[in-house]
Amino acid sequence: MRCSVFLLFALLLVLQYPLWLGRSGWLRVWEIEKTLQTQHANNQRLEQRNARIDAEVSDLKSGTDAIEGRARYDLGLVRRNEIFVRVPPKAEARQKAETAERVSPVLSASSGAK
Repeated sequence: MRCSVFLLFALLLVLQYPLWLGRSGWLRVWEIEKTLQTQHANNQRLEQRNARIDAEVSDLKSGTDAIEGRARYDLGLVRRNEIFVRVPPKAEARQKAETAERVSPVLSASSGAK
């Protein structure tokens, strides 16, 4: 009796191993499902990016406003009789001021030595 119970238990373990830990077991299925969800999210993000790029391309093909905006933003082009004014961001202005403070003592010291 004991031997048959042990034999049945061993048979049960042998049959359950592929189900849970085998090549196509539940653990592998869960891992693949998680990877699939990540890939779906990535694909959705890329589809949105492609839609934006496609809209931009069609806009560039059809209208001059997009081309003009692109030239102004990327190349800094201006029309005739226009005045271009650039206002630096606060962080950039602060960095320039700090650089000027560091350079000023050096310039005044070198000009005083003459």
